[in-house]
Amino acid sequence: MAFEKILVLDDELIIRKSLQEILRRKRYSVAAAATIKTAEKYLQQEQFDLIFMDLRLPDGDGTSLLNKVSKKPDAPLVIMMTGYATVESAVDCIRAGAFEYLIKPFSTNQIDMVIKKAEDYTHLLNVNRFYSQSEAQETKIVGKSPAIRQLRKMVGKVAPTRATVLIHGESGTGKEVIAGEIHKASDRSGAPFIKVNCAAISETLIESEFFGHEKGAFTGAVERRRGRFELANGGTILLDEISEISPGLQAKLLRVLQEQEFERVGGNKTIQVDVRVLATTNRDLAKCVKRGEFREDLYYRLNVFPIHNPPLRDKKEDILLLADHFFDLLQRKHGVKIQGYSMAAKSCLLAHDWPGNIRELQNTVERAIILTDSGENIEPSALGLLHLADQDPPAPDPVPQDSTLDTGGSILNHHFNEIPTPDALIPIEELERRYILHALEVTKGNRSLAARLLKVSSRTLRNKLKVYEKAEQL
Repeated sequence: MAFEKILVLDDELIIRKSLQEILRRKRYSVAAAATIKTAEKYLQQEQFDLIFMDLRLPDGDGTSLLNKVSKKPDAPLVIMMTGYATVESAVDCIRAGAFEYLIKPFSTNQIDMVIKKAEDYTHLLNVNRFYSQSEAQETKIVGKSPAIRQLRKMVGKVAPTRATVLIHGESGTGKEVIAGEIHKASDRSGAPFIKVNCAAISETLIESEFFGHEKGAFTGAVERRRGRFELANGGTILLDEISEISPGLQAKLLRVLQEQEFERVGGNKTIQVDVRVLATTNRDLAKCVKRGEFREDLYYRLNVFPIHNPPLRDKKEDILLLADHFFDLLQRKHGVKIQGYSMAAKSCLLAHDWPGNIRELQNTVERAIILTDSGENIEPSALGLLHLADQDPPAPDPVPQDSTLDTGGSILNHHFNEIPTPDALIPIEELERRYILHALEVTKGNRSLAARLLKVSSRTLRNKLKVYEKAEQL
């Protein structure tokens, strides 16, 4: 992201002309002034990115103007110049807000280096300002289901490339997390990762958010503003819910994807960027194209590498892993210490269809942590899944609390603390069988989930089921 307008303030004609020539060769727009008075007129009329300012001027000291300029919002960087350098004057200039201090005479290479340094600093400053307004979240792809393993494989394949990626899936499935993983695994991981929620910005403002605007471009545009594409220069931009942008903006976005260039709102200077684009959508863009709601050429430009993120109901194996992940994360956030989930709570989590997907699960866990007392287990009532919490699963006949199993993995001894005091005794093998069948009922026949719920190996569960099948055949 390069500077555009530079002001040269020096009373020496040779210095002014030399700097103007160097800067114009680099395609900067340059204004020159010999006095503070003339420079102030320029500053009232235009917005500059950088000022080369002499320390001694005919109508005053350059530091007096430096003090005025540095106090303004979105102030330009100032590089002070002098042929009478002293340590004291250098210190005074830096304290007054100067970015750099040059001693005359200077070479073209020195000018190149100081401009590059100033541009890098400005870019970093703008990105940090943007990030300071964003919420940082600790997120990662969590799960061991086949769908998640395939997802990680796809991320690993596309991350090192420059390909545009379109991530589609229902709301709340974690599409933004996938985009973040792609950026982190790319060679741009050290560069900005800028996000734009296309659905959350009004149609009248989204073009300015994308591309920025010039001072006076519209009512309220009191100063020049750089857009998200400029902030993402050298890095990655995430266009979240891309299907929500208007047809007019779709055409301008297509140009950015193809040419990597654009103009700010109200401006005529073409700005070139190097940005990798990731996009997400919860709609079927192919159907949107057929209905005329989305440009076909933009769809094909975005759909270079499509990634589908399935809903949580299709990844039942990951529910408890995600619940544990959010449990650890949100306990730290709220500064509490809770034991964990009761078996009944785990049953509710597994039985729920999660129409709101991972986002709904995270909110459910957070609410449960807030409602649960320190040192206690999370119970179904705290989850707020009332239609499940009110349907208590049929409890097996109780057994004594000192009962154990001598199998390769203990099933009952993990859960005796949740069994009521017995008023009758039954054989331990029968109680074990009831627990296993209940776990299979809760997990809708998913043996891997049932084994995890019972805290035994899949092999142990499989062997037990074979025993029950043989017994039924006798």
